[in-house]
Amino acid sequence: MDIFIQQIINGLVLGSMYALIALGYTMVYGVLNLINFAHGDVLMIGAMAGLSILKLIQHVAPDLPGIVKLIIAIIGAIPVCVIVSMIIERVAYRPLRNAPRLAPLITAIGVSILLQTLAMMIWGRSPLPFPQIMPSDPVHIAGALISPTQIMLLLLALAAMIGLVLIVEKTKMGRAMRATAENPRIAGLMGVDSNRVIVVTFIIGAALAAIAGVMWAANYSTAQFAMGFVPGLKAFSAAVLGGIGNIYGAMLGGILLGLIESLGAGYIGDLTGDFLGSNYQDIFAFIVLIIVLTLRPSGIMGERVADRA
Repeated sequence: MDIFIQQIINGLVLGSMYALIALGYTMVYGVLNLINFAHGDVLMIGAMAGLSILKLIQHVAPDLPGIVKLIIAIIGAIPVCVIVSMIIERVAYRPLRNAPRLAPLITAIGVSILLQTLAMMIWGRSPLPFPQIMPSDPVHIAGALISPTQIMLLLLALAAMIGLVLIVEKTKMGRAMRATAENPRIAGLMGVDSNRVIVVTFIIGAALAAIAGVMWAANYSTAQFAMGFVPGLKAFSAAVLGGIGNIYGAMLGGILLGLIESLGAGYIGDLTGDFLGSNYQDIFAFIVLIIVLTLRPSGIMGERVADRA
């Protein structure tokens, strides 16, 4: 039973990060019908920028509490990711809005490779250790363990998702996002500036990716130039699982995928007679993606146009 609770906690932590990344995919798809495959590498930029800021803080103000250092690193990483994402939208995607759908898809893959190459040139090829600045003593919950870093991750993810829902549901910009997602041409006739809506959508997605990137590096204590590729693919799977284009679906899909992957990693040895180990946990995300695309291509929550953002 302790193992089951531990895997549930691990799954919620992992799923929270997937949900934050998946929201970036689903929001961009909602307003542009574009799969932004470079989004995972925006997460990587956030992690690397956060690491650089954290090293600077360690040098300038080493006596600050660990949680304050981590929050400063996240706050510093957000504008870096926002600037990168705005450049991507303006240079790579905006000229291709009316192009065949294959063109922006190929461009997104090219941008992803470009970001990885630039990161490799700036930060190097080798994995970089992320400083352990939070307390290391775990908290005991029903026989399972959760670290202070993971608690902070869960709280930040929850706050970010609640904030996003409030923006989408309660603000003028949120209404403009929903209108653009439903019908961009009619929204434009009603006075909605679609370019501004799209830029704000990229900004919000980049901010969420920055939070996820820094917390991913803090949770796994490492960062490197290619770290965004696999989480990006898994988060895309989560968005598809929940119903891409639906923000609530992205949240649900991320949490479910984290739980499936974590429980699968915990019990795959028992289920296969120790033929497969926990290092095969990556296969679960893509097995889920194949099953969902086969049985329910619209995802668990479908694609309710009125809720797309």
